[in-house]
Amino acid sequence: MGRHTGRRTQADRDAITIEIGYAFVSACFAAALVFGAVYGPALAFDLSPAVEDALAVAGWLLAAVVFVLRVTHLLWRFARRPENDGR
Repeated sequence: MGRHTGRRTQADRDAITIEIGYAFVSACFAAALVFGAVYGPALAFDLSPAVEDALAVAGWLLAAVVFVLRVTHLLWRFARRPENDGR
């Protein structure tokens, strides 16, 4: 059973849509920054292919983790706001 007993208003649905969009865009930006920070040295320096591959894999993994954590954090925080309790 959900916490909401009534139907959501259009304003509620719009707020949810905007929050999901913001979470997605900001998570993409944060993930891109993390990937660039990890993989950046491979572009700046003449590294061996094995090191470049390792940096690429580490960058993608950390970027994915940051993306998931950012989206989860923002949407969890949004859902816990008092104005979103369904009353």
